[in-house]
Amino acid sequence: RCSVRYQGGSQEHSVQPRSSGHGLSQLRNVASPDAIKKHQKSLSAWFSHQPNEERQFGPSFSLDAVHVDPVIRESSLEEILKPSPDLTIQNQLQQPFSQVISLQNLFDVDACGRQVKNVVLYGTVGTGKSTLIKKMVVDWCHGLLPRFELVIPFSCEDLSHSHAPISLQRLITKKYQHLRDVVPMLGTSNLKVLFILNGLERLNLDFRLAGTELCCDPSEPVPPSAIVVNLLRKYLLPEASIIVTTRPSAVRRIPGKYVGRYAEICGFSDTNLQKMYFQMRLSQPGCSGENSVSSSSGEQENLVEMLSRNLERHNQIAAACFLPSYCWLVCTTLHFLYFTRTVPPSQTLTGIYTSFLRLNFSGEVLDSTDPTNISMMKYVAKMVGKLAYEGVMSRKTTFSEEDLQQCFEVEMKTESELNLLEVFRSDVFRFFLTPCVQPGKEHTFVFTIPAMQEYLAALYVVLGEKKTLTQRVGKELSEVIGRVSEDVAIVVSIISKVLPLRFLPVLFNLLKIFPRYFSRLSSKDRDAIAHTMAEEMFKEEDYYNDDVLDQINSSILGVEGPVHHPDESRDDEVFELFPIFMGGILSRRNRAILEQLGCSIKNLAAFEIAKAMKKTFIRKSRKGLPPSELMDYLFFLHEFQNERFTAEAIRSLRTVNLSSVRMTPLKCSVLASVMGTTCHEVEELNLTSCNLDTSSLRILFPVLLRCKALHLQLNSLGSDACKEIRDLLLHDKCVVSNLRLGNNPVGEQGAQYLAEALAGNRSLTHLSLLHTTLGDRGAEIIAQHLAKNQHLQELNLGYNSLTDTAALHVVEVAKKHATLDKVHLYFNDISEDGKWALHSLRMDRDGVRALVFLTAGTDVSDYWSNILNVVQRNLPFWDRERVRQHLVLILQDLESSRRQTANPWRKAKFLRVESEVKKMLGKLQHGTL
Repeated sequence: RCSVRYQGGSQEHSVQPRSSGHGLSQLRNVASPDAIKKHQKSLSAWFSHQPNEERQFGPSFSLDAVHVDPVIRESSLEEILKPSPDLTIQNQLQQPFSQVISLQNLFDVDACGRQVKNVVLYGTVGTGKSTLIKKMVVDWCHGLLPRFELVIPFSCEDLSHSHAPISLQRLITKKYQHLRDVVPMLGTSNLKVLFILNGLERLNLDFRLAGTELCCDPSEPVPPSAIVVNLLRKYLLPEASIIVTTRPSAVRRIPGKYVGRYAEICGFSDTNLQKMYFQMRLSQPGCSGENSVSSSSGEQENLVEMLSRNLERHNQIAAACFLPSYCWLVCTTLHFLYFTRTVPPSQTLTGIYTSFLRLNFSGEVLDSTDPTNISMMKYVAKMVGKLAYEGVMSRKTTFSEEDLQQCFEVEMKTESELNLLEVFRSDVFRFFLTPCVQPGKEHTFVFTIPAMQEYLAALYVVLGEKKTLTQRVGKELSEVIGRVSEDVAIVVSIISKVLPLRFLPVLFNLLKIFPRYFSRLSSKDRDAIAHTMAEEMFKEEDYYNDDVLDQINSSILGVEGPVHHPDESRDDEVFELFPIFMGGILSRRNRAILEQLGCSIKNLAAFEIAKAMKKTFIRKSRKGLPPSELMDYLFFLHEFQNERFTAEAIRSLRTVNLSSVRMTPLKCSVLASVMGTTCHEVEELNLTSCNLDTSSLRILFPVLLRCKALHLQLNSLGSDACKEIRDLLLHDKCVVSNLRLGNNPVGEQGAQYLAEALAGNRSLTHLSLLHTTLGDRGAEIIAQHLAKNQHLQELNLGYNSLTDTAALHVVEVAKKHATLDKVHLYFNDISEDGKWALHSLRMDRDGVRALVFLTAGTDVSDYWSNILNVVQRNLPFWDRERVRQHLVLILQDLESSRRQTANPWRKAKFLRVESEVKKMLGKLQHGTL
């Protein structure tokens, strides 16, 4: 077996491992090699297992295939023991690494020539400690770590949960049953064993002899912590090698004399490593979904290229992807944005961020030596969430050292609080905050990923951490009084029987009233949360920004074009994800995950918040929102994952205008999912200029069926899309009565599909095929099927290069049609003879009217303003020279008709229309139209 391994930007090809017979030669007289092989197979299956998030948010990949190792730097005890740095930019910037060491060389002899037996591998949260250990174990299972003949991994979290005495032999066989024949020989043979102790910060170790007795017998039962201490002392199995992973704050728990080498995991400090990771992850065959095609492969390559260019520009994202965990978040977010075809409940942006935090903080306690045992995520939500919230409220994304100190230290009053802050600074701070790389702001900090600020601010509010001093004191008093109320009841009942003091029952009733009164105040607090959510969701100053999904895309892939000058003040910071994350956090799935992280949000609280915000949201959404803001509102409803709430909100939307919103497959899926909560008919759905394609129509099919007026102009919809539209119009549940397909390359084949749809459809009354490249042949096909239609009232075939023959044929068919009374034929290649033939049509005689020019004999057409409005709206998408030629012909026709009439009223109307055409021609020539 051979694998490619990337380390520190260099590529090494591992040779084929030595044969199993040679690698296990020393075991032949000790135990059967089959036991080791079974152990390897079991470990490989376990450590190759990916967490649910890998399968849930994109394609997973095998650790034993291609892997990017983070940079590992050899450190020293002096470097670790130096005073903790203040929150200054100089101490947060990454220093160049001169002592890089590979994972395979961790147990090489040290600088003094001594054999290293104990290695401490430390790194802050998110640097990839656990993944590196997984890869190390998998490598050994496949024979790529021949230095050791037996690897025994232990989780310190598991060990911390047990305090009962147990022997080392029993501890191993309890976890790894395949080793029951090998374990009795440990210590009596020359077997090269490696113990892996992952997450040492979970254990409270005491290396004093008075605290932990010496033990050299693997069969003697002692507490698990004593086993770890004696292994590190080399009093128990002195020939065994040990690698310990831990966070920086817990490194000092092991005395330096027991450590042979300190090594720090420094993440992807080189952007080349980041590019390798993104190339590997985003180029996976399954990245674009099961039905991926060559176009999807091209999109993957384009994503990698854009991301690489953004990294090369030394954007803030490069500082974020210093941590491998954030590389995972970036790839997962891009997969969500680009390759999501359906959105099951598990697929939400809030779910991605919540799961991301669970991957990094699940079960993590900030400091195991602190009696409060506060979860790391709860501490982050309280401290960092406050900073994030204050930044959102003041529309600020950069924070000075004074801002950080004021937020973190202003309420520090006890020794325990200061100790927790110290642990947070050394272990977690860099995970959420990083030095700003923007020129001119080098001495400030920003959130590692911009959206993380809004997520933590939302979590801070929803958890109820935003309280005044009165609210905090009231809550504590309520909890205390509530706990003792039952005891007080017993005491009062006893005293009242002995002493006739009438005021005691009254005092007890007063004590019972306070918690009830405070619960009412709590409900008002939830009203305030709902009010905050509504106010932030419908901020008018954010109405005309890009929708939030496009904003996230730009923050990851960058914005092509000129960059703001560093001296320019930017007041365009927007926080439109903040209310969306608030809604997403309240969903049942995310609340369950946050419960695992120590951040509890009760069902009753979520119910009351939803109830409080329902009326406000529905009332404000009815006022009419700009397209991008409406998309944000729909995305909020999707993230909220409350079907009853969503159904009531959607029923109030009779008109959905998303024109000019770039409707990606994800946005189409969100629209379909949200609209699918109800079955009501939609009066109008406007998807003009939304970058729709055939796959978009497939995703939106159930929604389109329920729309009476459907606007699909300017979407590059070709013949394949027309096939989907045909299936839509022939569906027995279709209610579409007005369909606009103008400015789409329909062509002859598309016209064939639409003609078939006209023949069998019973709901369509208005069809616009303006500027759809039909040509004479396409118009002929439409005309051939019109006779089978019994409901169409208006047909627009303008600007389709129709000649006299096709135009007159369409009109002849329209004459015989039962309901069709208006045909638009302007801006076609119709001759003067054809024009006069069409002018001769009379509504009362022929039953149809053809709109060709702005004149109707010696009078102005009743539809002149309609025609000019159509021209003005579509001019940016039409051939301007051709439009100019048509306007000149129209002007000549107007002047000729004006000269032929003697009616002064008609002459005035002609002059008015002529002035409008001349004004349009003038603007066209000067490029201002």
